[in-house]
Amino acid sequence: FQPWQPPRDQLIKMNFVEVTPEPLSLDRIHQLVVDPTCGAVCHFVGTTRDSFEGREVVRLEYEAYEEMARKEMLAICLQARQRWSCLRHLAIYHRTGLVPVGEASIIIAVSSPHRSEAIKAVEFAINAAKATVPVWKKEIYAGDQPPQWKVNAECQWAGTAAASAGADKPASPGEAASSAGGARPANGHA
Repeated sequence: FQPWQPPRDQLIKMNFVEVTPEPLSLDRIHQLVVDPTCGAVCHFVGTTRDSFEGREVVRLEYEAYEEMARKEMLAICLQARQRWSCLRHLAIYHRTGLVPVGEASIIIAVSSPHRSEAIKAVEFAINAAKATVPVWKKEIYAGDQPPQWKVNAECQWAGTAAASAGADKPASPGEAASSAGGARPANGHA
């Protein structure tokens, strides 16, 4: 007995996005995108490294404008599908709160019939996430070195929001939501 399946051109394509304080599981996210019609599943896992510019990093702290982050992550999924229509499932998960060294802060997973499209889509998704998803990263260093808020060079609005925030720290989620003129906050992914 074979269970009924829709014709291949009517198969469901899913997008999975989440912003969570919980540790991210590559295994769980991988299972979301696996599909029997696909010969490729590609992943990107961004982790906390133990040093930056000669300073020892003990952990990262992330904040997010969660509702907007999910909307931006869904938009990235749709943009990837416009570029590579064969993509089956996409997942973008970002962690908030404390992320110790070695743990994942972002996981992206994509399934497609062939590897080339999955690899390209994952690279597109991480670059787009770093540029558009409103998530902020603070590096916490060993010893008495003060923590530092980080801004990605890829961030499309970093200069505008940082100037409107009037501080060394990128605009916080609250500041971003109320910033004048709709200026978007600076992004600080891993």
